[in-house]
Amino acid sequence: MAGVRARRSTTSEVAKSRILVVEDDVETRGLLRAALEEHGYAVQAVGQAADADRAARAGGIDAVVLDVWLPDGDGTTLCRAWRLAGLSFPILMLTARTDVAARVDGLDAGADDYLGKPFAMAELRARLGALLRRGTRPLRQHVLRRGPVAVDFARRQAWVEGHEVPVTRRELAVLERLAEQPGQAVSREDLLESIWGEATAEAGASLEVMVARLRRKLDPEGALRLIRTVRGFGYALASGDEAAR
Repeated sequence: MAGVRARRSTTSEVAKSRILVVEDDVETRGLLRAALEEHGYAVQAVGQAADADRAARAGGIDAVVLDVWLPDGDGTTLCRAWRLAGLSFPILMLTARTDVAARVDGLDAGADDYLGKPFAMAELRARLGALLRRGTRPLRQHVLRRGPVAVDFARRQAWVEGHEVPVTRRELAVLERLAEQPGQAVSREDLLESIWGEATAEAGASLEVMVARLRRKLDPEGALRLIRTVRGFGYALASGDEAAR
């Protein structure tokens, strides 16, 4: 890993952010704690899934850096359990596996971003900062309604036929960007730049996972055609008239 030292941030956003680091390797856990604390974050670092679960459910966490491989469980299962419990803090997953299947597993479990090992500490801080900025950005005060689906962007909640469905911050960000132009196509580049901050192949793969996950959660039967793929361009959210057909 590179770039452990960094300038201490003076922004109130970073200074107030509380990060849970879940990493079983003692040396790596210490490096992560030192690098993030030096950057101005308040860090709680643990090495086991059980300790991470208790810390996350106790509240007061703004984001989690989560290793996949843990001695008493795995990060993917933990991530999925948190999302099912309605915990919506951003999750950045770490793993030595770099294949597409591993990335899809993590994102499909509800992670917001994915970083393969070994990694540069500067990149981890940049990705974490981006997640926190997007997570704290005010959402528009409106509710999206399409048939049995309702999404309250202000409250960060979604329901299908009156039953709440867990959604992540990044899923909401994708849906909100599409909702700004209902019925109109939004390019992949627009979505990647506005939500991921970069139009890379890795970010593009993450976007595809997010869209597929939103379809499964909000329109599992495909009856609404809620999110339409515009070949060679991007995606479009069904307008009210389209969803009513």
